[in-house]
Amino acid sequence: MRKRLVVLCLFGVLLVACGPSGGAPTSPAVTPPTAPTTTIEETPTTGGTTLGTPENPIQVLFVPSVEAEVIVSGGEIMKTALEDATGLSYEVSVPTSYAATIEEMCAAPDRTMGFIPGLGYVLASNLCGVDVAFKAVRFGYDVYWAQFLVPRDSAYQSLDDLAGLSWAYPDPGSTSGYMVPLLTLNEAGVEPGATVEAGGHPQAALAVYRGDADFATTFYSPPLLPEGEWSEGDPPDIPEEFLADCAVTPEDQLWCGDYRVLDARASAREEAPDIVQEVRILAITQGIPNDTLSFGPEFPPDIRAQIEEALLAFAETPEWEESIGNQDHYGWTAINTATDAEYDGLRQIVELVGIDLDDL
Repeated sequence: MRKRLVVLCLFGVLLVACGPSGGAPTSPAVTPPTAPTTTIEETPTTGGTTLGTPENPIQVLFVPSVEAEVIVSGGEIMKTALEDATGLSYEVSVPTSYAATIEEMCAAPDRTMGFIPGLGYVLASNLCGVDVAFKAVRFGYDVYWAQFLVPRDSAYQSLDDLAGLSWAYPDPGSTSGYMVPLLTLNEAGVEPGATVEAGGHPQAALAVYRGDADFATTFYSPPLLPEGEWSEGDPPDIPEEFLADCAVTPEDQLWCGDYRVLDARASAREEAPDIVQEVRILAITQGIPNDTLSFGPEFPPDIRAQIEEALLAFAETPEWEESIGNQDHYGWTAINTATDAEYDGLRQIVELVGIDLDDL
């Protein structure tokens, strides 16, 4: 118990360090990677086959945090943009879990690039040296949060009220959907009851909506406000006086009056357009470092530099919003360059708590 308390106290300190320092985080100017773009006279080979050819395409891996068909369709748009920009061939895939994504990157270290969350990146980096290149920016924030969802008409008012209740989460490898909420519950001394592995963030929210679980944990992104920007410490949910106006617009966005919903409930709007009226946010956690685009540890540096340059250019195009920038995909409104050191807080948590792939 003493060890757990020490770990959890340090966890709180580390996450505060990872979160914003007051007010809404600002998105720093994006600077292209320093590695130069070079003309490749001899393209590196993997297994005796030239990398980036139709016979040996670069593997682009996405974790299954939302509907797989949405990821694949958006990934194909990105694939086309990268192929046009670099002249190389790519293959998009969505492994069956977060752990499977990491395993594939380590099994093919010289030809994989993966869109993986912060905790997954730390595990992959520790396991085989996977290296981060970019981090997500969502509406100006380069950190994100986890949220606890409960039925709107329930009497639950704090995390203490969740003791013994059934818990729906996306995947045990999800940073915001499982790992950070688990440690938050431990810190609060709350032990949930039965668990439901829902398979994705919108599915976890829908489990509460349909009554299949008492509460759920998913990613949280602040709503777009009528005026100004949301700041950490502000109420996380839509004001109750606007709930009656919640609806899906002709542009296929979820709005409640002048507030646009951007958390995981918005991803479930097709199945449950009234989900905000039926499911509320009980609490959110401290800020979590945003998810990453990372490369296998033996990925050829000259090809990597080409891809990084192409992705920065792609992020400035309208097609970006139909791919990873789509709110039903990963919702990256921009990308910033990232360093391994930015994930040291999560790395220390992994080391102290002893999380590894077996836990995923």
